[in-house]
Amino acid sequence: MVDLKDLLADLAEESGQLDNLVAGRPPADWDRPTPAPGWTVGHQIAHLTWTDHVALLAVTDTESFYASVSSAPDPARLVDDGAAEFLGPPAQLLPRWRTGRTALAAVLAAAPPGEKVPWYGTRMSPASMVTARIMETWAHGEDIADALGVIRPATARLRHVAHLGFRTLGHGFAAHGRAVPAAPMRVELTAPQGDTWAYGPADATDRVTGPALDFCLLVTQRRHRDDLALVATGPVADAWLDVAQAFAGPPGAGRAPRTVGATEAPV
Repeated sequence: MVDLKDLLADLAEESGQLDNLVAGRPPADWDRPTPAPGWTVGHQIAHLTWTDHVALLAVTDTESFYASVSSAPDPARLVDDGAAEFLGPPAQLLPRWRTGRTALAAVLAAAPPGEKVPWYGTRMSPASMVTARIMETWAHGEDIADALGVIRPATARLRHVAHLGFRTLGHGFAAHGRAVPAAPMRVELTAPQGDTWAYGPADATDRVTGPALDFCLLVTQRRHRDDLALVATGPVADAWLDVAQAFAGPPGAGRAPRTVGATEAPV
């Protein structure tokens, strides 16, 4: 089991890396379009800021969290509206993101063991909440890096994204209206440092293998499976690569193969 303090340290490092990428850039860079239609670099940071805000509510003020969901004018636009609400000039947005993520980390660190935090369609332990924040920070950081023409090095922190991607196998099928498979799944990934991250029983017939980075790009829906070096063996594994979704909520629109230049949707 991963220690909550270690998770929080990795979240701080992931956030700090992204902070360093955007801090000090001219306003024109914050206005650059990202792979998500209608979303600039600023929208991506605003989304992370909004998500930290509602996560803080979920931990500290459950009634207000549920009210923010039930009072949404259009639940289908909750994510887009949240990003738009928190969007602002970099000089305002960046400090707000820093303050919000620091506050969230503090309350999660102090959360009683065993506590379950409400979230969209589920409840999570503080450790799972931090893991989800690592996943989102990394994924939206990829969108920002794409917009800025930057290739970020893969780090060992991807193990949290990979772990969450494996754990949410059932959610991916259910979110897409498909029956959750009963067959066991084996995932073997080559980590950035060259070692292997493995999940699931070693004798499972259905298997997914390939680079950990590619798997993380798939489960966060940042790349289409056709653009990745992942190998699916077995019908369930093959079907999973079409519906994999590490984030909560309804099914994401996914991303078309880059060769066809189709539009992409934010999650």
